[in-house]
Amino acid sequence: MTNSRILKVTGGLNFRELGGYPTVDGHTVKWHKLVRTAGLDKLTAEDQDNLAHYGVVTDVDFRSKDERTQSPDKVPTGATYRFLPVFPDGDETDASASQADLERRFSSDATAGYEHMLDVYRNMVTLETAQHAYHDFLATLLANDQPDQAVLFHCTAGKDRTGIGAFLALSALGVDPQVIRHDYLLTNENVVPVVDKMLKQAQDAGKGDAFVANIRALSTVSPDYFDTAMKVINTQYGGAQDYLRDVLGISHKEIETLKEIYLD
Repeated sequence: MTNSRILKVTGGLNFRELGGYPTVDGHTVKWHKLVRTAGLDKLTAEDQDNLAHYGVVTDVDFRSKDERTQSPDKVPTGATYRFLPVFPDGDETDASASQADLERRFSSDATAGYEHMLDVYRNMVTLETAQHAYHDFLATLLANDQPDQAVLFHCTAGKDRTGIGAFLALSALGVDPQVIRHDYLLTNENVVPVVDKMLKQAQDAGKGDAFVANIRALSTVSPDYFDTAMKVINTQYGGAQDYLRDVLGISHKEIETLKEIYLD
């Protein structure tokens, strides 16, 4: 089977493999072990079967209860579903917000969306619910110890909650921080065409410049968002490795086990 960073899924967006990334000590992340994506509610039956064939045995859902109710996962065939909500109440990223709600909150101040996302990224590393969710996510990865079996993890847009999940998993494996940052920013290559179409529709409908700017900020990823979370991790918790150990409770032995499972 050919290894590819972008997975072709008919009813999905931003499906990406985390295999092939190099670690700082000369290893490489295995292919067909870690898959990140946006929502699974539009998967076709063929998609579900293809993901099973790809090796997906676990579906980790970082969304809220409301998001899950509105758009339940079409779980890959035969996979185990794990519900690990990052936020205590609803979707702070607004990826699932209604058009009316977005217009009410983001039509006046053109920087509101950007500032909101900075707050979201601070919350994703400081909220207790987020820390519990990411601990349980890493515990799920530890249980995925059979060859050729993959864990898929996602939220609604596959960029924020999923992006921090990818950062934590790749950090535990010892992938270079700049490589992790590059993977995070790859989201824009996948979503910008969709976002541009959405923004053109908003402009054609007469929405103001502030609203259009805010929707772009909410719908894409930014180096500033990632760097904001990293600043909190580095200044409040002592760095990624200390965060994994002291905040998420992942021991040195468990880190070594993750490397045995996921690295070549």
